[in-house]
Amino acid sequence: MLSPFINSIYGYINGILRYYTSQLLASSISAIIAALIFTILLSILLTFYAVIYGWVERKLLARAHSRHGPTYVGKFGILQNIADVIKLLSKEHITPKYASRGLFFGGILAVAALTVFSTTILPLSPYFYGLYSNYSLLIIFLTLAVSPLLIFIVGWVSGNKFSSIASQRSIVVLVSFESVLLITLVAISLNGGFNIIDVVEAQSNIWNIIRYPILFIVFLIALLAELERPPFDFREADSELIAGWLVDVSPRYYAIALLVDYIRLYMGSLLITDLFLGGWLGPVLPALVWSFIKLTIVTLLIIFIRVTFFRSKIDRVVKIGWVYLLPLAVINLLASFLFI
Repeated sequence: MLSPFINSIYGYINGILRYYTSQLLASSISAIIAALIFTILLSILLTFYAVIYGWVERKLLARAHSRHGPTYVGKFGILQNIADVIKLLSKEHITPKYASRGLFFGGILAVAALTVFSTTILPLSPYFYGLYSNYSLLIIFLTLAVSPLLIFIVGWVSGNKFSSIASQRSIVVLVSFESVLLITLVAISLNGGFNIIDVVEAQSNIWNIIRYPILFIVFLIALLAELERPPFDFREADSELIAGWLVDVSPRYYAIALLVDYIRLYMGSLLITDLFLGGWLGPVLPALVWSFIKLTIVTLLIIFIRVTFFRSKIDRVVKIGWVYLLPLAVINLLASFLFI
C-alpha cells in the first residue's frame, strides 16, 4: 500500500491527465510519475544526509584525534565527501582474478538495494514515506537479517582469504545480536503493534525511551552491531583484515558501500527516533522538523559512541550479545507483556 504522500501526487496528476487520455493510461502515467517524484526526493534526502553527517563525523573524529579533518573542499571542507566519491568513481574498475563476478558484485548491489528499500518503509512523518504495511517492523528486521548472508557471499566468492575471514567475523557478530534485536522489536510491538506509524502514535503521552529505558539501551547496542558501526565494526579491523569483506572491491563499488553505510546510519537513527523518541510527535513545530531534530540527536549520539569507545575483542562482543543482552531483552519482553 502506498503512502498518503504518493497517493496525493498520484491523485493530482491523474486528475489532470484523465481529461487528455484514457483512464488506464492516465492512471499508469500518474503512478509512475508519483513514484519517481518520491524516489527523487528520497534520494536527495539520503544524499544530503550522507554528505552532511559524513562531514560531521569526520570533523568530530579529527577533533578527538587533535587533527583538523576536512578543510579544503567547500566551506570548512563540507564537500570533501563529494570529492572523495568523484575520485573513486573516476578510478579503474577491476574484478578480482578468482572472484565469481556475478555473485561478487551482485551481492554488493543487493545489500545496497535492501538498505534503500528499508528507508522507503520508515516514516519520516505521518505522510512522508513510500510503502505502508501493518508489519513494517518485521520487514525492517528481515532486511537487516538478510544482509549477513549477502555479506558472507561477497566475502566467500571474492577469492581472497582476508575477505572470507572478515565476512565470517561479520556473520558471527551479526547473528549474535539478531535474536536480541528481534526480541526488542517484539517488546515494542506490544505497545502499538508491528506498524511503525502505530508505534509512534502510541507514544503521544509518554515516549518509549521513558517507558522502557533498559530496552532502549539493549536495542541501541544491538542495532549498532547490526549496522556494523564502531565499536562493532569487525569487518574493518584495520590491523588484521585491511578493509574486511570489501578489500577486493573496485573503487566504484567501494563508493557504493560507503554510501550504503551512511544510509544504514540514517535507517538506524530514524528507527530509534520512531520507536523510542516519539518520531514526529512534538509541540508547536511541524512534524518533519521534529523528526529531523530527533534524527540529528540520535545520529550525533551514534557518532559520539564511535569517537568515544574502542573496538573490543570479537569473543567479548559475542559474549555480550548472548550472555548479557539476550537475557535482558527476554526480561524486558516479559515485563512488557505483564505490565502492558
